[in-house]
Amino acid sequence: MTGIGAIIRKELADHFSSYRFSILFALIAMVSLITTYMVGTGLRDELSGVAKPEFVFLMLFTSTGPLFSLVQFVAFFGPLIGLVLGFDSINRERSSGTLSKLASQPIYRDSIINGKFLSGVITIFIMLASILLVVSGLGLKMIGVVPGIEEVWRLFIYLIISVFYISFWLGISILFSILFRGIATSALATLAIWIFFSFFVSMGASVVANAVVPGDKSEDPALLMKKIRIQRGISLTSPMQLYNDSTAIIIDPMRKTTQSLVLMGPLERLSSARFERPLALSQSIYVVIPHMISLIAISVIFFGISYAVFMRQEIRSM
Repeated sequence: MTGIGAIIRKELADHFSSYRFSILFALIAMVSLITTYMVGTGLRDELSGVAKPEFVFLMLFTSTGPLFSLVQFVAFFGPLIGLVLGFDSINRERSSGTLSKLASQPIYRDSIINGKFLSGVITIFIMLASILLVVSGLGLKMIGVVPGIEEVWRLFIYLIISVFYISFWLGISILFSILFRGIATSALATLAIWIFFSFFVSMGASVVANAVVPGDKSEDPALLMKKIRIQRGISLTSPMQLYNDSTAIIIDPMRKTTQSLVLMGPLERLSSARFERPLALSQSIYVVIPHMISLIAISVIFFGISYAVFMRQEIRSM
């Protein structure tokens, strides 16, 4: 793929020199640091004078601050990074007439779309990794606990999952940038998709589950589990739900399942109480490997669609 390195360098320079990237990065970093400071202050006060529990460092990311935890913040607002990086990646070049000039250079045509997507992924990785390191440093100073090897590995896997999650939204934004010639139109389309998956999928799952299993019949355990399965099956069509399930198990070793409700009898509760130990990292990965594979797959699929549409389009100056 001749020329892909030049495209990546050019796009990275554009991203890091743009005002919108600087503003977005500063806003996300500021909210992350404020959330971590409040969570760290609370943990320091609660753990003062007592033995530190296992995996206390990961509590910086899972404990809920005034409004949300750091993991919840990335799950909800992280897609905006991908949307901002890609909503005008192609139609801006087309409207300014530089796309045809770029394609006339001695580079392969697919290097253009591949370079733009890879530069976005690299930018996302640098942004998340830097925020994660700064947050970890602040938390280390506040609670005075050095993370163990397993905690470091869990944070690294969390970083990789987050990169794929935001890359999914980057692929969608690039696709709309290819389909729509108007920058404002592609921006509105990407925001509409984000709002749909963030709010309406979960609301629709509850409505459908309540319609199939009415509220007056949900006291039956069998019907209650059926209602939960229907609601969860619909919710899993959202990348946000896949991401939440994956990161919840990886970043919180005390969680054993992605299910929010598990019905158990007295003997089952007695048996499970004997094993109130955190899951090993390999077991946590085993629990969420279907969610991780699904998240990676949809990211690749949407970029593949963007790639196919771009390669079939005619490139000419407007």
